[in-house]
Amino acid sequence: MKEIHCDVAIVGSGAGGGTVAQALAPLVDAGKRVLVLEQGPRFHDADFTGRELEMAGALYAAQGGFLTADGTMTLAFARGYGGSTIVYTGTSLIAPERVIRAWNVPGVDHADVARRSRRYMEENNVHLLPAELLNENNRLFVEGASAAGFHSEQFPLNLRGCRGSSLCNLGCPNGAKQGTNRVQLPNAERQGVEIVTRAEARRVGRQTLDVLVRARAPGEKGLEPEWEPGEYIVRAPVIVLAGGVLGTVPLLLKSELSEVPRGAGTGFTCHPAHILVAEHLKPLTNDVGHPKSFYVDRAETDGYVLETCMYFPFTTAKNLTGFGPGHSALMRAFPRLQMILVLACDRAVPENRITVDKSGGPVVHYRFTKDVVRSLVQATRASARIFFAAGALRVHAPEADPPLIEAWERDTLDTRIDARFFRPGTISVSAAHLMGGCGMGRSASDSVTDSWGRVHGHPWLRVADASLFPDALQINPYLTIMALADRVAEGVLTDMEEAGE
Repeated sequence: MKEIHCDVAIVGSGAGGGTVAQALAPLVDAGKRVLVLEQGPRFHDADFTGRELEMAGALYAAQGGFLTADGTMTLAFARGYGGSTIVYTGTSLIAPERVIRAWNVPGVDHADVARRSRRYMEENNVHLLPAELLNENNRLFVEGASAAGFHSEQFPLNLRGCRGSSLCNLGCPNGAKQGTNRVQLPNAERQGVEIVTRAEARRVGRQTLDVLVRARAPGEKGLEPEWEPGEYIVRAPVIVLAGGVLGTVPLLLKSELSEVPRGAGTGFTCHPAHILVAEHLKPLTNDVGHPKSFYVDRAETDGYVLETCMYFPFTTAKNLTGFGPGHSALMRAFPRLQMILVLACDRAVPENRITVDKSGGPVVHYRFTKDVVRSLVQATRASARIFFAAGALRVHAPEADPPLIEAWERDTLDTRIDARFFRPGTISVSAAHLMGGCGMGRSASDSVTDSWGRVHGHPWLRVADASLFPDALQINPYLTIMALADRVAEGVLTDMEEAGE
């Protein structure tokens, strides 16, 4: 087993890890060694072929089919140089003031989070997309929302040179999306930060990491690892865990550390979601242009958010309730399908938590609360009204039995779409905004980390990803992760300066 020494070791290269890596890069000029360990590979642009099943296996953990313990919800998260910023759509929203205030974490205030978020918005070229890149799916959403009495807003997006391939969730082949793989990580590497891919951190010891570097398998996408394949012990006086919720939390839970805060793994939230479709008479453009450009925010009043979206045939098929001729007929209408993603704004509850299995892998325990089910039902009703107002012939609604609702039934939506038809395990629910498990707070009695991401009782160990969230965010978490990671990096620099290092 080889031994590596560095001054800071960062586990993960997504929105959190990439941000910390860039912020700590100036340490290299001071003679420090900063190391990033990424479990997934480094990809070429040519690796992003846009072929759904091929890319799902290359980019997503469990090929995008990671399930909760009871099998009722699919959780999507990516592994690779850039983490899940490789596969998200680039939506960039500042956290609502009400959410940060409700977190009630001493030292974390909305003005600071917003200031840091705006800095990364500028760095990542966040802007509103021009009209020529708005496809018909987005236009129908805006028109339908207005006609149905909803207020829609345009998403700010972190794009540069978007060609409208609509392949965001499968990795942008044009390099347009300004995730950490395009901005923060290259910036860090240019300043001397070392990034090692295909490097899995398997266990945390006291200021040590047990790391396995894997070789590229035959036919596998991505580059070879930067280190020789094999087992390593990485020793670092500062370790930052930023491997995403299902990377960081299990790593902490299976660590060899004493007195890990008992709250580790609790507070998991994820914005449970439905992919809804509606059939129109004529084909509409959904697979060109940017797929996610508008949203309706009803989080504060009704606990849900609606977003435009475009999902590929296999993902769409597995999100439709039912099987046989009805399912087949709807899939044959794929070129004529309008799509809306509905997100329920869940809350942290004791039952929803992360544990590890015998092999140390993550296990997610999740129960749909009555509030979540109510939000999904209300969101589905709202989406159906938008669909029909936009001219849809029929709408697929998971909380309806049968799930297909014809236009002539549009006045019966409140009775047709009902919580009694929400049957976990028989309808498709997915989530990609994974949050919580190492929540910030005052002490080990109410949290896992402090407001600077330090794990209580282990000041050398920090967390810098969405695990820090004490509760759900109600929006896409990307910018907030970066803002909090920036705070974590600032805390590392301050501690090192005070220690005279």
